[in-house]
Amino acid sequence: QVQLAESGGGLVQAGGSLRLSCAASGRTFSSYAMGWFRQAPGKEREFVASISRSGGITYYITYYADSVRGRFTISRDNAKNTVALQMNSLKPEDTAVYYCAATISGGNSYYTRSFEYAYWGQGTQVTVSS
Repeated sequence: QVQLAESGGGLVQAGGSLRLSCAASGRTFSSYAMGWFRQAPGKEREFVASISRSGGITYYITYYADSVRGRFTISRDNAKNTVALQMNSLKPEDTAVYYCAATISGGNSYYTRSFEYAYWGQGTQVTVSS
């Protein structure tokens, strides 16, 4: 089992940047594929980015929603049990609560659907002003 805690949200002007971080507990972090989702008021939770597991695999696979590809970057640091989401060129439509998620993965895969993730953080608010 893993527990997740997000940080780094806040208020930023359009065009600005924020870096979200997710700290994971547990000794098997490298076995989890990780993802970021977001939920805006009145909307369903949507996929943002995912990064595959590591642990004996020397490269990662990442995947992004079309709406953030080229602006957001997901990365992980297995030594620190963290996953980050670097968000650049932010737009007002990026305003949402951002959630970190984890799932045990047997292979080098990414996951884009919320039901594929077993563990979730509490979320961190990102607000982009115009």
